[in-house]
Amino acid sequence: MSSRKIIHIDADCFYAAIEVRDDPRLQGRAVAVGGSADRRGVIATCNYEARSWGVHSAMPTARALKLCPDLEIIKPRMDAYKAASREIHSILHDYTDCIEPLSLDEAFLDVTDCALCSGSGTLIAKEIRSRVWQELRLVVSAGVAPNKFLAKIASDWRKPNGLFVITPDEVDDFVLGLPVKKLHGVGKVTAAKLARMGITDCAHLREHSLLALSKAFGSFGERLWSLARGIDERPVQPFSRRQSLSVETTFDQDLPDLTACQAQLPALLKELVRRQARLDADYRPEKPFVKVKFHDFTQTTIEQAGAPLDLDSYRLLLSAAFMRGNKPVRLLGVGVRLHDQQQQAAVQLELFSP
Repeated sequence: MSSRKIIHIDADCFYAAIEVRDDPRLQGRAVAVGGSADRRGVIATCNYEARSWGVHSAMPTARALKLCPDLEIIKPRMDAYKAASREIHSILHDYTDCIEPLSLDEAFLDVTDCALCSGSGTLIAKEIRSRVWQELRLVVSAGVAPNKFLAKIASDWRKPNGLFVITPDEVDDFVLGLPVKKLHGVGKVTAAKLARMGITDCAHLREHSLLALSKAFGSFGERLWSLARGIDERPVQPFSRRQSLSVETTFDQDLPDLTACQAQLPALLKELVRRQARLDADYRPEKPFVKVKFHDFTQTTIEQAGAPLDLDSYRLLLSAAFMRGNKPVRLLGVGVRLHDQQQQAAVQLELFSP
């Protein structure tokens, strides 16, 4: 079987880059997109000038300003970011329709069957990067590899404004020296467990048999065994279906008690219902859930199958969630898990097909 050609495209500092592009006075300045400090906002993203001061995404804005007093905080303009994302995807579709969006600024492409650029994945990635800059004045980094796992690692290898290619012949040597924390699905807990076993890179990982890894990590052990050998058979999936819908709000002042939290529910549910009305008819709301983030940033989510999607159900869920922490609340969210009837129909067709 011929090797696949997978490209991972990742826009550099996407939101911040759009703000700098659209406002020339921001050129060369430390810029972050996020909420204001006096409203307890957080940084959504920032440019490399800001990162050089230690600013990073998910950092409280107040903390970011202490690190970088001249930081320019820009309120998010989601319509502008979505428009830019659509323009980037329009360029990507000139090369293949097999595109799997991961977010507004990130996507996988399978260009195995693309005849453009002499069928070269490397040349296609170069051309895409050039066109995004020439047409949109935005910078994207790209990784080219035989599978999704390696393509995503490659796109980050020479950021910002980078292109890195891993050919099929280079896979084995490249993966051998790869730290296990770079493997898809390996978080802090798994990395710590691997470290306790003396495994810090893929060369160490290959010393352990499939059986040993399966015993230690269950079904994920097989995944680790494959990734350590550069194997990832996951296809690029053009159609991604929604699994839930939610609305959440971070409050300027902590909500002190359950009564104050309950008072916020009607407004949150009104917005949730408004968003539900815009859903594709193939989605059926299934079970309600509530998310609570306390003042110390600990959080909990609780849901209940079979419960009606009404105010009383959400009140009961909120009460149960609040009692798990029983302390002032920073953020409240309400949502609903969704049943995808179109996906279910496709599964049934597959089950009953000869």
